[in-house]
Amino acid sequence: MTTAIIHHPVFEQHDTGAGHPESPERYAVVLEALRGDAELWPRLREVEATPAPRGVVQAAHTPQHFKHVERAVSEGLGYLDADTVVSMKSLDAALRAAGGACKAVDMVMTGEASNAFLPARPPGHHATSERAMGFCLFNTVGVAARYAQRQYKEVERVAVIDWDVHHGNGTQGIFYDDPTVFFFSAHQ
Repeated sequence: MTTAIIHHPVFEQHDTGAGHPESPERYAVVLEALRGDAELWPRLREVEATPAPRGVVQAAHTPQHFKHVERAVSEGLGYLDADTVVSMKSLDAALRAAGGACKAVDMVMTGEASNAFLPARPPGHHATSERAMGFCLFNTVGVAARYAQRQYKEVERVAVIDWDVHHGNGTQGIFYDDPTVFFFSAHQ
């Protein structure tokens, strides 16, 4: 069984500021642990995350939301809400997170990998179709689910299992009225 690990150094460059709970160290710690496992690391297939195109992201987000994130990063606005921070590399990181999730779909669907792991930053499950929130700029799994349905005609239905301390409210909101996507959240 081949497991792909899809990532990019820009995930560590999404700067949320000192003391922020969603910090660059999260990415570094995950990669350090994986690379430090002499038995596991050689069995992983390392793949570079590439940016998702605007149209792919907008399959799960409104054009206005995409423009708002783009503008906030280019103008250096800092906060999109009380706890969602952007910096110079945030848009690139968020686009590569979404693109990495789409690459995971491609690799599994074409048989290049049996499964995939994406240690992405910023995270995604709180972002709704029209706004960033809860540390999340774009809904990475929402983008990947829409991508799978559009790219692979045999994918008629998608199940999203969200296992986190917090409810994946953004993912639920994106697919709430869509019978082709089943959303399940196991949270505290």
